[in-house]
Amino acid sequence: MADYLLYDYWRSSAAFRVRLALAWKGLTWDRVAIDLRHGSQSEAEYLARNPQGLVPLLVNGDQAISQSLAIIEYLEELHPAPPLLPASPAARAAVRSAAMIVACDVHPVNNLRILRYLRDPLGHDQGQIDAWARHWIEAGLTALEQFSCRYGGNLLWGDSVTLADLCLLPQLYNARRVGTDLAPFPRLAAIEAHLLPASFVRAAHPDYHPDRSVA
Repeated sequence: MADYLLYDYWRSSAAFRVRLALAWKGLTWDRVAIDLRHGSQSEAEYLARNPQGLVPLLVNGDQAISQSLAIIEYLEELHPAPPLLPASPAARAAVRSAAMIVACDVHPVNNLRILRYLRDPLGHDQGQIDAWARHWIEAGLTALEQFSCRYGGNLLWGDSVTLADLCLLPQLYNARRVGTDLAPFPRLAAIEAHLLPASFVRAAHPDYHPDRSVA
């Protein structure tokens, strides 16, 4: 029996973060596919579980938790080893701030529902929408590159896997989808290259997700 149930979409960066956290902590999960392209998130059955109609949603017995950072913090409290946050309060705050650059500043304005709104009813074409996405992605990655220069080693916070890395990897995946030039972010690219061979990353990555073959 799996440890958790995850309502998931294979290409959702927020769901990718949660899969990374589950895999990093050696947890198992069953999944329910929520196809964002075809509106599964707006069906009554799912809205009864998650009124916001977004993914991911993590279910643990009678407990259902939405929002990726809240889910990951929940997992961190229940399963503190291996950790995703450093020991000291100042270090934990720094890691959370890096994670929030992605989860609170970059991702929300590039969410699928925002991009659809840019197309209809606002009338922007795909080229304009991709330019919008690249603008906000580049702003966030610029800040993270600077964070890495200050605090990083092989990873964003020294050589330890943290919440910040779990937000970075999905954002780089999305950056490539809209043609973002990653050359100005060599440290972030090096962190990604360091992490991609890890077994926990492969277990969570969209390229190896079972739903990818039917996308």
